[in-house]
Amino acid sequence: MKRILVIEDEAQTRRNIATILRMEGYEPVLAADGREGLEAARRERPALILCDVMMPELDGHGVLRELRADEKTDHIPFVFLTAKGERTDVRTGMNLGADDYITKPVTATELLAAVQARLARESHRPPGEFRPDFSSAVPLETLGLTPREAEVLLWIAQGKSNVEIATILGNTDNTVKKHIQHIFEKLGVDTRNAATVLAFEKLTGS
Repeated sequence: MKRILVIEDEAQTRRNIATILRMEGYEPVLAADGREGLEAARRERPALILCDVMMPELDGHGVLRELRADEKTDHIPFVFLTAKGERTDVRTGMNLGADDYITKPVTATELLAAVQARLARESHRPPGEFRPDFSSAVPLETLGLTPREAEVLLWIAQGKSNVEIATILGNTDNTVKKHIQHIFEKLGVDTRNAATVLAFEKLTGS
């Protein structure tokens, strides 16, 4: 049974998420604030963390920043739960190293899909694999891309869909599609997976 840490300061939301996870066969570990969640993450070493962004004292960004700075917890898949739809909120979290984000109120289907996707991705990561540094798109510009194209590729490499990339960057879906077309042409690839492989080579210093 995989253990999932839920860091959420709103009690009812915390209970609802725990119920959804428990019914699907996961073992939820609950924390009511960022400090408590940070301690639980270090103690429990969960398979995945679901964390609210807006919390008193230590917010979700602070929790993620501390976890990513610790080699014992830097690999744990981290998904933000946010009631804020602002592009800057999403982008800040992803740039800190979050694996995904879910906008509240979240449905059981959305929650479980995000959890399953991230756990599956982690299970297929080869032991000892370098973790790509997603903090900046600048290294991707060396592939011959414009700064905006490099940003789009950065999010493609993180498994984001066109719609999600459009939300993060404040573009339309069609604009993102055009950027991706240009990226594929410049890289000489035909698929997102092939583009991601090239991106990982730059982002891991390979």
